[in-house]
Formats: sequence, C-alpha cells, structure tokens
Amino acid sequence: MDTLVPDVEDGYLGVVACGHPSTCAAAADVLRRGGNAFDAVVAAGFASSVVEPGLTSLGGGGFLLAVTSAGERVLFDFFVDTPGRGLSETDLEPHFHPVTVHFPGSDQLFNVGYGSVATPGVLPGFLHVHAKLGRLPLADVTEEAASLATDGVVLNEGQAYVLDLLHPILTQSEMGRALYTPEGAQLRAGDVFANPELGSFLRDLAAGRIAGYHTGAIGERIDADMREGSGLLTALDLASYEVIEREPHTFSFRGRTVLTNPAPSFGGPLIGLQASLYERAAATPPAFDSPRMATALADVLVDVDRRRSSGTDPAFSRGTTHVSVADRAGNVASMTTSNGEGSGYLVPGTGIMLNNMMGEDDLHPDGFHSAPPGLRVGSMMSPTIVLGADGRHAEYALGSGGSKRIRTVIFQVLRNILDYGMELQEAVDASRIHWDGSHVQIEPGTSPESVRALASRYPTNEWEVRDLYFGGVHAVSVHGERAADSRRWGSAMVVMQA
Repeated sequence: MDTLVPDVEDGYLGVVACGHPSTCAAAADVLRRGGNAFDAVVAAGFASSVVEPGLTSLGGGGFLLAVTSAGERVLFDFFVDTPGRGLSETDLEPHFHPVTVHFPGSDQLFNVGYGSVATPGVLPGFLHVHAKLGRLPLADVTEEAASLATDGVVLNEGQAYVLDLLHPILTQSEMGRALYTPEGAQLRAGDVFANPELGSFLRDLAAGRIAGYHTGAIGERIDADMREGSGLLTALDLASYEVIEREPHTFSFRGRTVLTNPAPSFGGPLIGLQASLYERAAATPPAFDSPRMATALADVLVDVDRRRSSGTDPAFSRGTTHVSVADRAGNVASMTTSNGEGSGYLVPGTGIMLNNMMGEDDLHPDGFHSAPPGLRVGSMMSPTIVLGADGRHAEYALGSGGSKRIRTVIFQVLRNILDYGMELQEAVDASRIHWDGSHVQIEPGTSPESVRALASRYPTNEWEVRDLYFGGVHAVSVHGERAADSRRWGSAMVVMQA
C-alpha cells in the first residue's frame, strides 16, 4: 500500500478509534489482510453491531464521511426514512407503547414496538460503501463480526451498563429475552454475549445466499410482522430505500477546512455556525480553560441555541457509536451509527433488532408520523474530517454520540486541536460544557475561575462525575495519532503489519 504519510514507522498500516476493543480489532484484521480504511470502517461497523448491541444495529441508521487518498470527498447518508409506502392515509397512525428506562438521575419514557420502526439504512449503507470504495471481498470484511456473533464476546462494564439501562426494551419479545436474558438471567459484565443468528446471517450475506433484509424472504417476513403488529414499515419501504451520496458541509476554522454532515441533517451546519461565531468572538484564542475562553464558548452555544428555529433541533442519538479510521495511504473514514434505543422487534432468523426512530418525540417536533412516507429523517450526528494544510487531503477524523451535545462536543474538540495544538487524546479528555436551553452543564475538571465566570452570566449545573452525557469522541490522524473517549468506554489502536 502506497503512503502519503512520510512520518510513520515501517510496517504501519493505519489507525482506528471506536467504541469497543473488538470493534477496533475487526478493523485491524481487515487492514492486515490488505484492505483500506473503507474496508476497515465497514468491518468495524459490522463488528459494532455485534459487540455494541445497545448502541447500534444493522437495523438502524447512520452516516459515513470519506476522504480518499486522491482527495475525493463524499458523505454517505444511510440514515432512516419515514415508513409507510403503499399504506393508505388512514393506516399512517402511530402504534407504539411507552417503556420507562431508569437512568441514574431520572426516569425517561421511550416509545417502542412495531410502530416505532423507521426504514433502516445501516446494512444498505455498509454494502454501498464497501462496493464503492472497498477493495477486499465482502467475506473478508464480515468474517470477524460473524465470528464474534457466533462465538460470543465478553461484556465490558460499558456494554453491560447500556444493556442494563435498555433491559425493558431489549426483552420486549420472546426472541429478545432469549438473546439478552439467557437462562432467565440478565447479562452482566464478564458474561459472554453471543448472537449466533446474526453470525449465520452475516455468513449468508457474504456468500451471496441472501442480499440483506431489504428484499426476498426476509423482507417479506418483516412486512408480514409489521402488518400483524400495526407497524408502518412495508416491503415497499425496504425495496425503495436508497443510500444518498452528498457533498459534505464545509466550513473554515482557524485557517483549516473542516468537512462534516450536510443538510437535511442538523449537526454539521450548527458546528460550522458555532465555529464562525466563536472565531469572531475570540479572534485570538484565549488562554485555555480561562474565564474568557469559558464565557466566549458559552455565549456562542447560547447564541446558536437561540437562533435555531423552533422544532428543528432533534435530540437524537442517545444510543450511538462512532468509528474513525485512517490508513497509511491517506484514506480517512469517519462513521457514526445508531439504533436509537431499539424497537424491541428482532427480525426472525437474523438476530437484528430494528430501530425505534419513529417513536422519538424529539425527532418529530410536528407530531408523530406527520411527515409523508419516504423522507430522510434529520439527525444531529456529525462525522467530521479536518483537512491538512494543503486543503485537499485529510488530517484528522472524529465524531461522537451524545444527542444535542454532539455539535458542542465536536466543536470543543476541534477547538482544542486547532486553537491549542493539543494532542488528540488530550483534546478528547479535556473538560466540556454544554448549554441545554436553561443551564450551562459543566464537567468536572473545569477551573474554579471559569466556573465562577460562567455562573455570573448563566444558570449552571456542575457535574460531580464524567458521564456519557457529554458525548464520546473517537478520533484519529493520518500520522497515527488516536484518541478514545473514556466517557463511552472507547478503544483505539495503531495497526502494524503482523
């Protein structure tokens, strides 16, 4: 593999940052087989659907931002569509039920069930990106995920925590209970979680025995189950779904070109607006974690929040994961995927839980199912790439989960890199703030002087612990630098030739 990166070691193949060690290992395996960053990020995506089941799924939606070694750039939009193609208007009524999830500080209701399912895009997205930019056979890209699903993976503290939170959703059906409470007991950290039906599905997919869940017998079964369960997803929705290739949203910050997710999603343009306003407010970067820096940032976050039109900012991506990959040739991929909280419906014979994105009230400010079928739903997810000084080739890739916090989290990490020259892990670890519409939420580690300055201007809430509320940024550079966010149990590794 040729390289555009002169300062890497002999045998260096690439770097990956993600939400789980096994997700990273799947990407590393593909790089060692001769794959590029796009093979690797798709392999990581398949693996994450196995080992991060509370955060993502092949039945969800996502986005992948790619910059090739030749400088080509594209945003692959494989987020969810509103369902209901082929149904009469009288049938387009929401049929789902609320489930209470007990978070540490509060309880929250989520809508799940058949009527909460939007047309999924993750699997078509992975296949589309692999066909367009990958170079290895699909079997090489899916094999690690298939093995993990068949043999099982030991749950870490983070995944066990998520499964515990989502227990009432994941165990809605008999299939869900068999998968997530084997032998009647809830899975805990240290237990082995296996999904053999998903392993078989992936091997059938790689061998060409099935084309996915959008056509054929699986699609027909989904349609039949949805009709019986008063869901809106139809076989026509599945067959009509298309991955959309978009021009990335582009903005300048501190002399660098930044690429991110464009409209109709919300996050990328809001990150660009924050960067523009902050650069005007702080033309010369203030001292890091100084009162001036903190108040300038808070002023921008509040300003952007107040500029938004009412009902256009979804608080989506509670259950979300991110993967960033760079290879030694200079190909870079940044991918964020989500399954919401999951609908509770597992597609028979596949081990795939479909999303609950039609039941997310903050995704549908005009009312549930108010949009006609076949529209791409907006999202705050914002996979992001910073170009190098030449303005053509990628240097950094990053992204995050974290609902409305995604736009503030990614901007703060960008600022830490471009304003203060921080190494990636330092930039990711630094304390963050967020304006939630009524209070400035402040992470531990913020200087007392900055906290006092913020409190003099706005209502504030100081957190006592670092938490996934403040996102989970996983980032890499083409020079082999990497950062994994401990707020979401991240993992990162440099990949060397075996």
